[in-house]
Amino acid sequence: MHPIDWLIVAGYLLWIVVDGLRRTKSSREVDGYFLANRSLPWWAVGLSVMATQLSAVTLVGTTGQGYADGLRFVQFYFGLPVAMIILSFTAVPFFYRARVYTAYEYLERRFDARTRALTSILFLLSRGLATGVTISAPALVLSIVLGLNLTFTVLLIAIPTAIYTMFGGVQAVAWTDVKQMGLIVTAVVIAVGMLIAGLPHEVGFAQALHLAGVTNRLQAIDFTFDPNQTYTFWSGMIGGLFLMLAYFGCDQSQVQRYLTAKSVAEGRHSLMMSAYVKIPLQALILLMGVLVFVFYLFNEPPMLFNPAQLSRVQASPRAGEYAALQREFKATFAARQQAAYDEVAADQPGNRVGIGGARERLLSTDSRLKAIRGQAASLVRAVSGDAKYNDVNYVFPTFVTTHLPVGLVGLLIAAIIAAAMSASSAEMNSLATTTVIDVYRRHLVRDASDAHYLLVSKFATGFWGLFGAGVALYAVSLGSLIEVVNRFGSFFYGSLLGVFVLAIGTRRATGRGAFWGLIAGMGVVGLVAFSTSISFLWYNVVGAVAVVVVGMALSYTERRGTHLP
Repeated sequence: MHPIDWLIVAGYLLWIVVDGLRRTKSSREVDGYFLANRSLPWWAVGLSVMATQLSAVTLVGTTGQGYADGLRFVQFYFGLPVAMIILSFTAVPFFYRARVYTAYEYLERRFDARTRALTSILFLLSRGLATGVTISAPALVLSIVLGLNLTFTVLLIAIPTAIYTMFGGVQAVAWTDVKQMGLIVTAVVIAVGMLIAGLPHEVGFAQALHLAGVTNRLQAIDFTFDPNQTYTFWSGMIGGLFLMLAYFGCDQSQVQRYLTAKSVAEGRHSLMMSAYVKIPLQALILLMGVLVFVFYLFNEPPMLFNPAQLSRVQASPRAGEYAALQREFKATFAARQQAAYDEVAADQPGNRVGIGGARERLLSTDSRLKAIRGQAASLVRAVSGDAKYNDVNYVFPTFVTTHLPVGLVGLLIAAIIAAAMSASSAEMNSLATTTVIDVYRRHLVRDASDAHYLLVSKFATGFWGLFGAGVALYAVSLGSLIEVVNRFGSFFYGSLLGVFVLAIGTRRATGRGAFWGLIAGMGVVGLVAFSTSISFLWYNVVGAVAVVVVGMALSYTERRGTHLP
């Protein structure tokens, strides 16, 4: 990058850390550190909730998804508005009036200590690993695209985040989230504008959408009912609904956000903000990916977007095969480019001559380019030994660093870092809260002063920051770890949702029923996950139903006089 871009990134990081540290004076007791004294306005909480979801993986990965597959991914979020409405009238008033620090704290009141301990440990394990993934994915992309050392990019994200989260607590997390959401949305809007401006003068926004539609990238809804497919209307509405209910209603990183609101009403407003804004924002990010695809119809893209793997293949004994593929790719791109120009010309009002031929050539050459990229990816897998190689996450950063002017590159890279910091700061803060409230204060030191717990909280935040950085470095060399974390998180969320349904939804459930129901639910989901090809979104439905069924059955048996272990 240009020195000016580095100055923008450095200035942004310094501003975020300094501003976060200013919040220290508002976090000098446990209630202020963990819950901001329940004083935050609804709009700040709402933006913090959205920022926690919008990780850098989402920003670069969703854009790459839009580039490769169009708008279909937006169906993933179709259950979100319904989930937010349900939680606004159930979880928000329930947790707020219970006066708890963590969601798991209530489970001991309702059931027993071991149910609380199991759920909190599962949260610490899954969210601790997820923090590493949240940091590792953007760090790896930035290290390769910018040509930097991986350890440097991991620390570039992790250290500033840990510093302001350690000292400022949830106040710092929430208010920096507000600023980072502003930066991210501004950067996305500017990127969309630059993509449109970068198209040929005869190709306007309407023509760009026409080309995207011709290549099947504007199909946002698929009503096919196939549990093996992740991105369909039904998987998003049903599986996504259960996932969102679990994530926003049971995950401490989200529950803690709306517990900081001034009142139940403001907590509800914060969730409804996500209900109304999240899908349009996600659609905009996907549209940005679609526009990157249209941009590359007229500007030759790299055959491989990962420059590190490109260098590795070119230095291998199979470099000749790659060079031959590159020549074919270049010729096919020229043919696709001409077909795109012809399709735009043929689609002008009053000109319908030859539109079928142009469209057919556009689709056939686009299909051929995909096939050539697939062959190049196969070369990468053979040379590197990485059986799961996929460069979709490098598409957007490559566009940013190769086609945007000086200054905007720094802004967009800062936005990617901001997205990583927003998600990981919320994770570090919620991990520290659960560590101190559910483990340290509950089982180790029960009657210490606020100053003592506050000090331990800061050390816990620092520990989870270092843990996340370590996992991030380790996850890069073990790509399967990301898959393991995602798979574990999927059955954890559904099963945890089932426990809270038992806790809040019925008075007949017992502690033993909830505890063994949770274990049974995760076991059932694990069996489904490893023995079927059902999409992970449905794991949330399976887990929740299994926990409720088994938990209620065991509770009924216990009430009938049969004692369980």
